[in-house]
Amino acid sequence: MKVKVFKIRVDEEYLHTDQKMLDAFLESHDIIKVETAFVNDENYWSVVMYFDEIKMAKDSVKEPKPVKYSAEDDTLTSDETAILDALKCWRSEKAKEQNLPTYFIATNKELLSVAKYKPARKEELLDIKGFGKHKIENYGEEILELLESI
Repeated sequence: MKVKVFKIRVDEEYLHTDQKMLDAFLESHDIIKVETAFVNDENYWSVVMYFDEIKMAKDSVKEPKPVKYSAEDDTLTSDETAILDALKCWRSEKAKEQNLPTYFIATNKELLSVAKYKPARKEELLDIKGFGKHKIENYGEEILELLESI
């Protein structure tokens, strides 16, 4: 197991670049554990990644991933808008509870996809781009309960 530390600066001019760097790392490594802390005096998130390298043979061809549902910037119905608003509220509360940035819980696009796709079971959450085993284990039940209540 290896360790890497990322500095995700909150200032607008750095946030996008820092996030892209973190995303690229996440795509190319097998993450075992993540720890985060906010550094107040310098205004950034410290993200510690415990990981194993993903090994790919040089001549191997990667199997294509199944296409996952991802909502585009379509207009929302009033029901979908209500669902999206409720999901964003839930995400904010969850992020405060866990002392994490909201995008660690779910991105806006992921929440938009949930609002449009309206999954009824955990297995259906897997069909939404951005939802993997970890996210579903941690938040799947709450998301489904929220969808049922609206």
